Amino acid sequence: MKQNKILLLGKGFIGSRLQKELQCDISDRKIYSYRDAEILINEYHPEILLNCIGFTGKNNVDDCELEKDKAISANVFVPVILAEAALRNNIRFIHISSGCIYHYDYLKDSPMDEKKEPDFFELFYSRTKIYAEQVLRILSTKYPILIARIRVPLDIKPHPRNILTKLINYKKVIDMPNSLTYIPDFIKALRHLIKIEAKGIYNVVNKGALIYSELMEIYKKYASGFEYEVIDKNRLNLVRTNLILSTEKLEKTGFKVRDIHEALEECVQEYIKY
Repeated sequence: MKQNKILLLGKGFIGSRLQKELQCDISDRKIYSYRDAEILINEYHPEILLNCIGFTGKNNVDDCELEKDKAISANVFVPVILAEAALRNNIRFIHISSGCIYHYDYLKDSPMDEKKEPDFFELFYSRTKIYAEQVLRILSTKYPILIARIRVPLDIKPHPRNILTKLINYKKVIDMPNSLTYIPDFIKALRHLIKIEAKGIYNVVNKGALIYSELMEIYKKYASGFEYEVIDKNRLNLVRTNLILSTEKLEKTGFKVRDIHEALEECVQEYIKY
């Protein structure tokens, strides 16, 4: 099968990981206008534009409130500009989005599927992700646009955006179950979605939900002397989403989604090698 020519935009945590695995062209050119997008398309002549540009703040998503222009530009304007450039040039567009856009009631709600309307507006970061997703969702009904939602990325390599790195440094974890995206599995899922020319919104997370202490207990097996504390989420005094996303739509495409617990030992064993 012929491999599609992909141009990946954004050299952050996710972009760098995907570029290495997909072995595709990558650019960190700033996108300020439609003209900027056209220049890239004319230079690389891609069949797929893969957007990993995003702003989550220097330290955490609360920083989006401090740098509103950066957040709304990277998270809203850039995806819309790229989508417009892609559809005008008959190019497929893939946007890496976020699942942190819902309220979730653990006593009442089932895992959130892609049909559920986003309703978490308390964080400016979440609002920017919703703005872009709603535009792209509508366009995807007619054009080849894929919105791949990830959530709380877990990876085998140390990185400030890797939840394992974060928890090791925090040494404090909340006791709420959450959906996670294990990056090696995400890469496989994205390859699959590209191959089947999927469009629309997909939750690209692992099945099930993880309580962070489960991950920390496995890490303790390999890190002698490591200790951590489980705390109530209210002690953090932060506005955050805690939720579980459905993987049913992704599974119906024929992709086997692993339970997050199946990946933990493998992840930690690889992580400690670095």
